[in-house]
Amino acid sequence: MNIEELREYCISKKGVTECFPFDEVTLVFKVGGKMFALTNLDGELSINLKCDPERAIELREQYPSIIPGYHMNKIHWNTVLMDGTIPNALVRELTDLSYKLVFDSLPKTKRASIING
Repeated sequence: MNIEELREYCISKKGVTECFPFDEVTLVFKVGGKMFALTNLDGELSINLKCDPERAIELREQYPSIIPGYHMNKIHWNTVLMDGTIPNALVRELTDLSYKLVFDSLPKTKRASIING
């Protein structure tokens, strides 16, 4: 998966916005104003994704290219190094999980406004 495919997948989700709040090379994807994914546009491609803490540990043990979230809360975030060793289907699954975790944490009224578009 390359940066274009990754970006297209993230922005295809309901209510997603993208921005550069930190610098000009860190692309952030948000739902309801809250970050669910961020990726670098400079250097080796990677993506930070929110994850259930137990699953995060399991993934890190199973895949050397999944590491604790770079510059993030390492309990709740993983960095997925997009070096070709992680199947695209798993990247999509982890992106979906991150989106769901953040979406589900939004206030009910905000979730409803995103669903109803």
